[in-house]
Amino acid sequence: MSKRFFAMVAVAGLVAALPFVRAADDKKSGLDGDGFIKEWVLLAPIKLADGESQADSLDKEKIKDEAKLEPKDGDKVKVGDKELAWKKQTAEDYFFDLNKAAGDVTEQAVGYAVTYITADADKEVTLKIGSDDGCKIWLNGKEVGKVTDDRALDKDQNSYEKLALKKGTNVLVMKVGNGILDWTGCARFVGKDDKPVKGLTAASAK
Repeated sequence: MSKRFFAMVAVAGLVAALPFVRAADDKKSGLDGDGFIKEWVLLAPIKLADGESQADSLDKEKIKDEAKLEPKDGDKVKVGDKELAWKKQTAEDYFFDLNKAAGDVTEQAVGYAVTYITADADKEVTLKIGSDDGCKIWLNGKEVGKVTDDRALDKDQNSYEKLALKKGTNVLVMKVGNGILDWTGCARFVGKDDKPVKGLTAASAK
């Protein structure tokens, strides 16, 4: 057989392997190919008070200093008369699932999702999020935005522009309320070209 034939076979093999190389890189980075964060640590469920809606719960601090949370897997928190533990979760799709963290479908509740974003340099970014239902978001202790809608999850439902990621570790906190059934959220950082920001990794521990 000719050298050209063997070269063509080698190129075909490399092309076929590319999806697997990308998958490995995505797993290592904690982000998927579209930049969605895969690595989180979750706390749920915190049941709503009588007469409290999921929208109302977003403005009521359920955990002390909720904007500045920096938990790790296994950390325990006392909420009312109940002790909850933070649980690491690697998202199976583009979103995290608080019902899965809670161990069952939990309605009329609120929960938290935290991830640690490491940047290779200071960057100006846009944060795009989605949630089911409403949510409140903080980046490095500062409130980014709030959504009170009862809604189904979708990608990029809300965008927050001109946010600053510092070189090193950044902490993203999402507080997500749930009325009924699905209880999920997602987030990714994009640049001015609306493409995933390069030089980022995500982890469930600092």
